[in-house]
Amino acid sequence: MGAYDGVVLFDAPDDETMTAFALKVSSLGNVKTQTLRAFRKEEMEGILAKIK
Repeated sequence: MGAYDGVVLFDAPDDETMTAFALKVSSLGNVKTQTLRAFRKEEMEGILAKIK
């Protein structure tokens, strides 16, 4: 009904592994992917501290 039919969360050891997985799944032709970077609490605190 909206832009997405489903949401799946994955945790990969690094960005390269996740990208390889997304490219492989997308190559099958019936799945489109969009990746978003998640930040740990400590990382987000550091980011927010920069905008104060």
